[in-house]
Amino acid sequence: MNSQQKLNLTMLCDFYELTMGNGYFQAGYQDRITYFDVFFRDVPDKGGFAVCAGLDQLIDYIENLHFDEEDIQYLRGKGLFSEAFLDYLRHFRFTGDIWAIPEGTPIFPREPVVTVRAPAIEAQLIETFTLLTINHQSLIATKANRIVRAAEGRTVLEFGSRRAQGNDGAISGARAAYIGGCAGTACTISDQLYGVPAGGTMAHSWVQMFDSQYEAFKTYCEIYPTNATLLVDTYNVLKSGVPDAIRAFNEVLRPKGITKCGIRLDSGDIAYLTREARKMLDEAGWESCQISASNSLDEYIIRDLLRQGAKVDLFGVGERMITASSQPVFGGVYKLAAVEDAQGNIIPKIKVSENVDKITNPHFKKVYRIFDRETGKAEADYIAVWDEQVDASAPLELFDPQATWKRKTYTDFVIRELQVPVFRNGQLVYRRPGLKEIQDYCRTQVDTLWDEVKRFENPHNYYVDLSQKLWDIKQALLRSQR
Repeated sequence: MNSQQKLNLTMLCDFYELTMGNGYFQAGYQDRITYFDVFFRDVPDKGGFAVCAGLDQLIDYIENLHFDEEDIQYLRGKGLFSEAFLDYLRHFRFTGDIWAIPEGTPIFPREPVVTVRAPAIEAQLIETFTLLTINHQSLIATKANRIVRAAEGRTVLEFGSRRAQGNDGAISGARAAYIGGCAGTACTISDQLYGVPAGGTMAHSWVQMFDSQYEAFKTYCEIYPTNATLLVDTYNVLKSGVPDAIRAFNEVLRPKGITKCGIRLDSGDIAYLTREARKMLDEAGWESCQISASNSLDEYIIRDLLRQGAKVDLFGVGERMITASSQPVFGGVYKLAAVEDAQGNIIPKIKVSENVDKITNPHFKKVYRIFDRETGKAEADYIAVWDEQVDASAPLELFDPQATWKRKTYTDFVIRELQVPVFRNGQLVYRRPGLKEIQDYCRTQVDTLWDEVKRFENPHNYYVDLSQKLWDIKQALLRSQR
């Protein structure tokens, strides 16, 4: 691609989506209505839940679906596609329906996160980008939420742009990290595009640039008196870093009556150094000075630092968050669940595998969340056929997801449908919430989970069960494939 060619994300698709599309067209299947589900099989890091994110970018993509003439010419040059199909692509738009679980919602394996109902070619062509945006942002939002919870109320900032996998990994990753609970980012463009609060102070190069560390600190305080966070580990944290910072605060900030300031450590024994730094700052009358820490942090290191008595008010987390380095793949999939016949009847479809985890749940479905009426806590998710009605006044019996011989009956509960309409007949019908609203929603929804589900190690298995009707349909389809 030359520098003058505009990027058209419609072409961000697996090539087989185009060959299948051409095949559907020539077979006369282009108008056949299909149902596809996006779901995932395993929670990253063996956690108890994931956090859904990426829907807003999917909306932008769907609204801008089109093929430019340059795209048509490229495809013609492949020598695989009929002229009738290329003409179809020339007028291509999305005309189908999409339902999705809102961003920030805790989600669990094997339940539909996004459902697409659309003509076969349309549904097939959006597979790659749909998975790309939901997989990536859900992965980062999930990791960020783990890290934020490990910080136990302390501020967490996303610092990972320079270690992200590509520019969009940095940009949309910062957005997802904010949804997961981070207070802000070092990525300026994510603030400009999405409103993720961006901030930052100095690197070691600033300190090295001056003839002395004290001069570097004093100059910075003079230029940014209301935003003075000084990096104190360029040379020696306790012998010169913290003392020079205190001196600069005393000489520049104190005469102005400014008490808001901070220091940051990016190396060394964070637990020990922050304890000692806290003593030095307090003895100098800078009890209000915040201590920030960075340097290859994740939820486990943060948890251990706090257990060791580290005096940290703010954590800056970089590559281990923005790449989710402990498990950098979310693993969401896009599978056909049903088709409509000529009379509009919905015909369930199933994918069968010798690997039981890869057997899909068929049919057009609804996903419900069951909340205990007294505590407000989420108890289980319930997947039903689209036309089933759940009576919240009657007992509801679910199987244990790990031991199907065990059942649990819910009696006093509130039930809520998780997916909401996003597109209807190709038109956006969803109110797109602001990013802060999504973050707040995420926090309240994670709070509905029991602490046992939120454990980092060996979390409680959250119930996700099928209705009896859906179970029977699935078993009948499995029997028919023997």
